Amino acid sequence: MNFASDNSGPVPPQVLEALTRANAGYAMGYGGDALSASVADRIRDLFEAPDAAVYLVPTGTAANSLALALLCQPFQTVFCTPVAHIHEDECNAPEFYTGGAKLTLVPGGDRMTPDALNAAIAGEQTRGVHGPQRGPVSITQVTERGNVHSLAQLAALCDVAKAFDLPVHLDGARFANACAALGCTPAQMTWRLGVDIAVFGGTKNGLMGVEAVVIFDPDRHSALEFELRRKRGAHLFSKHRYLAAQMEAYLTDDLWHDLATRANAAAARLRAGVEAAGLRVHNDTQANMIFFEAPARLHRSLLGGGAVYHPWGDLDNAADDAPVTGRLVCDWSQTDGTIDAFLDLLTSQG
Repeated sequence: MNFASDNSGPVPPQVLEALTRANAGYAMGYGGDALSASVADRIRDLFEAPDAAVYLVPTGTAANSLALALLCQPFQTVFCTPVAHIHEDECNAPEFYTGGAKLTLVPGGDRMTPDALNAAIAGEQTRGVHGPQRGPVSITQVTERGNVHSLAQLAALCDVAKAFDLPVHLDGARFANACAALGCTPAQMTWRLGVDIAVFGGTKNGLMGVEAVVIFDPDRHSALEFELRRKRGAHLFSKHRYLAAQMEAYLTDDLWHDLATRANAAAARLRAGVEAAGLRVHNDTQANMIFFEAPARLHRSLLGGGAVYHPWGDLDNAADDAPVTGRLVCDWSQTDGTIDAFLDLLTSQG
C-alpha cells in the first residue's frame, strides 16, 4: 500500500528490455549515437514540431533549471505559483543555473489566474535598474497539488505572457498524466497555445531517470546555448544511449500515454473509495494525486496499519481530532488489489 510518490514505483519491463538492447556493443558517447538521434526525431514527431530541438537530461530539476536559464537573464525574474516545484523543491537550482534570477510568486493557489499573473508581471520592471526585469512565466502541468490546467486555462496564461512579450516554460514532470486526463495531444498542450519550452517528463511516469527538454523555436531560444549550459552544468551524460533507450521504450506503442492512463485510473478508483468513506478530497484529481483531509488519529491508524503516504502537515503534534491533509500518489503499477486493501483499512479504522 505504497502511495508515497510516483517516484517510488518500479520501472516497466519494456524500459528494462530497451536498456538491455542498448547495452550491446559500442556506441558514440555524449548523444552522438544513432539511438539518441532517433529518439529526438520521434519526440519531434510526437509534438508535431519538426524544427524543435530536443535534449535529454537525467532529472526534472536539471530540465527545469536549464530550460529557465535559456529563457532568463540573471537580472530578470521568473513568474510562478507559490507551490511550484521550481520554488518549493529544487533547492534554488533555478536561481543557481540562471545566474541569480529571482522567482516572483504569483498570489493564489496552484493554478495561476490570468488576472493574478497580469498583475504580478505589471508590478515588476517598474523601478528601472533598481528592480528585477520581467522574465519567463513557468507553468506546472500537472500542478504540485494534483490539479490539471484545462487547455483554455493554459491558453489564457500564455496570452498574458505574450502580451508582455515574455516566454513560457512548462514544467511537465507529469506531462503524460495531464495529456491523458485532458484527452489532448502534446502539441495541443504546448506550442499551439504559446509554450516556448516544454519538459516532457518520464521519471515520474515509470522511467528510471530521464526527461526531455523540447525547445520549439531553437533559433529564437538558442539550441547551442542549451547544449553549452547542459555540459557546463554537468548534465550531459557520456553514455547517453542509456537515457535514449529509456525514452525509446517510453515512445514505443504510446507507452508514455498508457502508463499515465493507468496511474490516473488508479487515482480515480482510490478517490471514489476515500470519498465513499466520508472524507473530503481537496483537489480535482483529474490526474494521479489525491489530497484528502482526515482526523490525525485516522492518519496514525492508516500509517500504523502499513499504508505509506505523506501527511501534509504536523501530524506528530496534532490532536487526535485535528484535521490533517494527506497526499496519496498513484503510479502506473498500482493494482486494484492494493487500492482495495488501503480502502479496507480505511473503512475498518474510520
